[in-house]
Amino acid sequence: MPANTFLSVFAKSPIKPIEEHIRKVYEASTLLLPFFAAVYQKDWIQAADVRKKIVALEKEADKLKREIRVNLPRGLFLPVDRTDILELVSQQDKIANKTKDISGRVLGRELEIPLPLQDDFTAYIKRCLDATEMASQVINELDELLETGFRGREVDLVIKMVEQLDAIEHDTDEMQIKLRKAVRLAEKDLNPVDVIFLYRTLEWLGDLADVALRVGSRLEIMLAR
Repeated sequence: MPANTFLSVFAKSPIKPIEEHIRKVYEASTLLLPFFAAVYQKDWIQAADVRKKIVALEKEADKLKREIRVNLPRGLFLPVDRTDILELVSQQDKIANKTKDISGRVLGRELEIPLPLQDDFTAYIKRCLDATEMASQVINELDELLETGFRGREVDLVIKMVEQLDAIEHDTDEMQIKLRKAVRLAEKDLNPVDVIFLYRTLEWLGDLADVALRVGSRLEIMLAR
């Protein structure tokens, strides 16, 4: 039976909610750019406003995650392994959670990013967001994968996208190393506690790319099965 006909057996497909979920968590992650723009200006009111939007999107993503878990079919008629889907959604959700954590900790500390670091810091954020965007694009291929029965050109396309995701994650590692060196050079002029928070913030941002890569890796595992 073709995969698209197979899906029509169910009143609700789990695939569309999964794609909607990844779009929601990606949207939350993109708000880190205006959030840090406000942080650079030490505009903590604006930063708090942006964080409220992040929190709202994270809650929406959580609601979708719960709905997927509750409505996901059990038994032999699921087109892909139920455990794989649940793990995939769990990894996706970590993107929104990490975004909320980053904004909360930076805002709570009112962490100032030194002016000499800001350009490279922004470039680093953007590259981390490239990873979350690529993860979103990969997951949005799920429908097509199902239609082709997880075979053919669509599989090759997804594999290439995951390889690109891996390359992006490698870039963020290199950019983090560069920024950590810059922070080390600036340490003598900074509050020691702020220095600790700066290092941790770099790690937390890098976690976004790491989690995005794990999303792609989960899909690769599904393809392998």
